[in-house]
Amino acid sequence: MRGAGADACLVTTSINTLYIHQQVFKGYTYFTADNDNPVCFVKRPVDLSPDALQLPSSRIHFIHKPEQIPALLKEMGFDMPSSLMVEGEEIPRSEWVRLEKCFEPALLINGSAAIRMARSVKTPWELEQIRTSSRMHEAVYRQIPEVFHPDMSELDFLCEIEHLMRKGGSLGLLRIYGDSIESYSGQVLYGDNAVVSSPYDFALGGAGHRSNPIGSDCRPISMHPGKSVLIDLCGNFTGYLDDLTRCFTLGKLPEEAYRAHRVALDIQQWIGENLKEGAVCEDIYAGAIKIATTNRLENNFMGLRQHAGFVGHGVGLSINELPVLAPRMKTVLEKGMVLAVEPKMVLEGIGAVGIENTFIVGESHGERLAALTDELIDLLD
Repeated sequence: MRGAGADACLVTTSINTLYIHQQVFKGYTYFTADNDNPVCFVKRPVDLSPDALQLPSSRIHFIHKPEQIPALLKEMGFDMPSSLMVEGEEIPRSEWVRLEKCFEPALLINGSAAIRMARSVKTPWELEQIRTSSRMHEAVYRQIPEVFHPDMSELDFLCEIEHLMRKGGSLGLLRIYGDSIESYSGQVLYGDNAVVSSPYDFALGGAGHRSNPIGSDCRPISMHPGKSVLIDLCGNFTGYLDDLTRCFTLGKLPEEAYRAHRVALDIQQWIGENLKEGAVCEDIYAGAIKIATTNRLENNFMGLRQHAGFVGHGVGLSINELPVLAPRMKTVLEKGMVLAVEPKMVLEGIGAVGIENTFIVGESHGERLAALTDELIDLLD
């Protein structure tokens, strides 16, 4: 708040409410730059207990509308802020205008970027939630070959894996920052469906459905060898997310696919060794591009017809948190940041190969969470 020039902050979105309280409710949380003790103004649920928010009842007020907040703050002895940070990129314009009138003459400041950066460095407790999610996610992935059978469609296979995920403890919710990106749990992409471009800045596309053109569709997974099956599902077993991709084959692939996969693993290894405090995001991305280019795979890297503009992204309460390993991203990595690293190659007539693992930024290198093999797995074995 001080860096943004704000006296106080008012949070209302579900994801930031969850970040502060580890509990979602409809309402507002108010705190000042000089006071770590938040005040909650709850609209719903009407029977929310102080224990759920881990706050004394004196700091929880049930309201019907935000216009009640200033008077309640004055009753509690707060001075009205001259500048107020709000989630300007996430709340609608009508909400911004309404809050302006409520706190007039205070200046409203867009604090979305500052809040996202604060969330990018995880506490030890948050890191343990992500490690736990990763372990549970890994246990599900080990079962994937068991649910595959001939003549399945992509969607059939995805449904079987989603069933494993839910039975394994997944909460089933994939939070994505930004209102222009929508997805469900992830993707199963067989063969050239991985080549299909997406309207979203995802590493891979997939035809999906016209109402949400991303990911799996009803195309059958043929038993003819030579094509890959890429499985990329987000794990949400604790409220905190991890991300995991593995590639499977139907018998033997062309040799070029194994070479491309090996280069993707080399990129992952290099990135993992450089996920350390003080490293700069754009430099890591440039290093990944250099390896792909040296191996003459720059045209296949992170897409074929359309290329994703990153090679890794932050994860936490959402699947696309800060920081991002991308060009022009000058963010300096800090210990405790968590990133999904996903170097992937797309080959015409074969499909996608590559990898995705979740890493924690450390002092000298990244800590990889999943212990699964990175090698291509034959579903017909």
